[in-house]
Amino acid sequence: MSKLVLGLVIWSLAHWFKRLAPGLRASMGVAGKGVVAALSLLAIWLMVQGYKAAEFTTVWDFGASGRGINNLLMIEAVVLMGLGKSKSRLRGKVRHPMLWGVVAWAAAHLVANGDVPSIVLFGGLGAWALVTMAIINRAEPDYVPYQGGTVQGDIRLAVITVVVFAVIAGIHAWIGPSPFTGEYS
Repeated sequence: MSKLVLGLVIWSLAHWFKRLAPGLRASMGVAGKGVVAALSLLAIWLMVQGYKAAEFTTVWDFGASGRGINNLLMIEAVVLMGLGKSKSRLRGKVRHPMLWGVVAWAAAHLVANGDVPSIVLFGGLGAWALVTMAIINRAEPDYVPYQGGTVQGDIRLAVITVVVFAVIAGIHAWIGPSPFTGEYS
């Protein structure tokens, strides 16, 4: 479990580097992006290794209904993640759509996985996203929403959401439990 927690800490600090030490980050220039990327990869590796090695103690299990809720939240997560760079009219309605996507993704996985390592991993990443939004809001209170967007952008977002969700579900069914049956392949 210590690798999992260390991975969460490194992930958070790497992503908050620009906010916590703006002078140092700015002085690094483009190399700073490489440092953040390397730390992010290390964090992901630690989280995966820590999650796989942790003892699984079930706290809750929603069964089949949990999978249905998970899938609905995952569709929302994919929409929000795509919204961040889309030309959809919805983009101007949501501040931090990609971070809200992480929150929806984390919530989905908490509904589907009620064991202690999952609570630490998904709860930790969901908390990271919420804290990150608070940090950004405090640093940039004069947010100006996206003003564009078209019906075509809305349609494109919907089509991309369906395709990306299908790909994610297919990969998940292939390498882990199926998001539809809970069975391993």
